[in-house]
Amino acid sequence: MNLKTLLKTADLGLDLLVGADAVDRPITRVFTATLRDPRRFLTGGELVLSGMEWWQAPEDSEAFVAGLAEAGVTALGAGTAESGGVLPEHVVEACKRHNVPLLVVPVHIPFATISERVILGLAAERSTPNLDRHRRLVAVVTAGGGLDALVKAGETELGAECWVLSAAGRVIAGKGESSEKLTKRFLHAERLPIVTGGLSVFATTAKERALGWFLVVAGDYRTWERERQDVASEFATLIGLERSRIDEARRIENRAAKPLLRLLLSEQTTQNDIQSQLAATELDDTEVVTVSSTKHSAAVVDDLLSAFDGPALVGTVDDEAFGLLGTNQPITAELKAMVRTMEPALGPTGLVLGLGRSTDATGLRTAILQARYARKLAERSPGRVTVMAGDEVASHLLLLAAVPDELRRSFRNQILGPLSTYDATHKSELTRTLRVFLEHSGSWTLAAAELHVHVNTLRYRITRITELTGRDPNRFGDRVDLYLALANETE
Repeated sequence: MNLKTLLKTADLGLDLLVGADAVDRPITRVFTATLRDPRRFLTGGELVLSGMEWWQAPEDSEAFVAGLAEAGVTALGAGTAESGGVLPEHVVEACKRHNVPLLVVPVHIPFATISERVILGLAAERSTPNLDRHRRLVAVVTAGGGLDALVKAGETELGAECWVLSAAGRVIAGKGESSEKLTKRFLHAERLPIVTGGLSVFATTAKERALGWFLVVAGDYRTWERERQDVASEFATLIGLERSRIDEARRIENRAAKPLLRLLLSEQTTQNDIQSQLAATELDDTEVVTVSSTKHSAAVVDDLLSAFDGPALVGTVDDEAFGLLGTNQPITAELKAMVRTMEPALGPTGLVLGLGRSTDATGLRTAILQARYARKLAERSPGRVTVMAGDEVASHLLLLAAVPDELRRSFRNQILGPLSTYDATHKSELTRTLRVFLEHSGSWTLAAAELHVHVNTLRYRITRITELTGRDPNRFGDRVDLYLALANETE
């Protein structure tokens, strides 16, 4: 199959912008790429489909297209939904410079449709003993059997147990077991496929590792005959096609997320407004998840929430990604385990999640704010990967997280600044003394014992603290100010 054949498929409506002299180039397979640099997934001859998620600036176009040219791809099929319906001119120019044919995919044509046509075309052209195998696998896809049916068919054709794992270690399809050790092994691998523990692991798409699904097949593919290896490779590609269909369906479902989220985040919204918008969804008892802004944060949250029973909506508002999950089951522990498993795939930016909980629609706005503030606190915790639930955090810390950073710093410095300066100048421990005194609820005896000082020494220090801060730790109102300032200091 070549570019000319694909371009003649009228119902796809593909427009060739670059590469009129290269329409005879053969297509060996199709890959959907969301990465800025997908080279490790490419072997040459691919039709690369990309929704332009990676594109932020002109220099990104040069790096992306140069990588495709280096990998020897046949062409780039670019969607324009992410770029407002217009393909950036820098992408066109980069394709001209590197002689990479460029096809524009109409907004209404899913990548899954193009992938299916290419796979069907390739299967039809084969004249190997494997032809029937390929056709049977493709027939499962075209019949709409779904991922479970496809995995069962793949097991039959390969004569081996197969299953699909996510980067979070979740079993997507098949009867294999989830393994954190196995998942981390292939997430750390520079290239796929790999063999580990008697299992072969194949990439199914050219997505970033944190969003990837991976085909696991029992046995060492390196010992298989070439025809069986080809079937396994196409099987993985077909799983990627099913993933594209699922992603497309989720994108359509998630269109309801942004209007609802904007209502929930607005201070002018009434409960009637929320209830009216919520009626268009299947959400009821709702767990709210918010994640710190990263390039693919919404997609990561969507993939994580799909592990749980119940309807889910995911959307982004002002560069902040939110997920809404309708469930009456706790998810914190399982979510933490999944995020811990996928850590090798998250890169230097990591992932920070905050969770809130609502038992009905009236508490949904409070829950989403609780989740946001829990996430803000989690961002101040050590480590690149953190999950923090609102009910794990003391209420006063959630209140502090809602205060702008500048005001928080001003509050802390106003109260504790004199103590910090005094301690630095005199090598004293007034700040520590105050913390211990408050932790023991103002007990002179217990605080003095922990500090290993006489009670009279402690009384002198508290007197000095009162003079420097203008607040008496023995008075309730002043004690609250001092306690909040110390809590703010330790984040």
